[in-house]
Amino acid sequence: MAATPAYAAAGETAAALSRDPFRGIRPPPCRFAFLARSPTRWAISLSAERRHAAAAAAASDERVAEEEEPAWVELEPICSEQQLDKALAEAQQLDLPIVLLWMASWCRKCIYLKPKLEKLAAEYHPRIQFYSVDVNAVSQKLVNRAGVTLKQKMPSIQLWSDSQKQAEVIGGHKSWLVIDDVRRMIEREE
Repeated sequence: MAATPAYAAAGETAAALSRDPFRGIRPPPCRFAFLARSPTRWAISLSAERRHAAAAAAASDERVAEEEEPAWVELEPICSEQQLDKALAEAQQLDLPIVLLWMASWCRKCIYLKPKLEKLAAEYHPRIQFYSVDVNAVSQKLVNRAGVTLKQKMPSIQLWSDSQKQAEVIGGHKSWLVIDDVRRMIEREE
């Protein structure tokens, strides 16, 4: 086949054109002009000095955030008598009280109360340690030592100082009332 005069300069033949019917037809213009622009048009470039200044500002913001009090502190779990004795000995050595949450995994009020106590623990973080004890995961001897009965006193929040139970709040009512009672219990002891 002979090449047509219009495409002869490009070296294309009529046979090649017959295989690709859309060759040479421009696509319709983009209806959304912002999609047609290249993303490099909007790229913001900072000089090296400004990039370093921005990085330094971000690092200082992180340091300030680290120095602030945490929003919540996870209650450390106690799984045995040895762990409780160790926590009490450390607290006695530092002359600090500790707060124990006696709870059960099946107790709905305990589950609702735990995150609120974690927020309260953040308020008293360096001065008072907060612990949680799952009564189903520890020996009955330890539960009896603390004076917790499963049916009447769940959840139970106790303040211990000098390896002795000083005060107790039974959490059978609304969680915000329990938190207020725990706060009053801690403030009376301090």
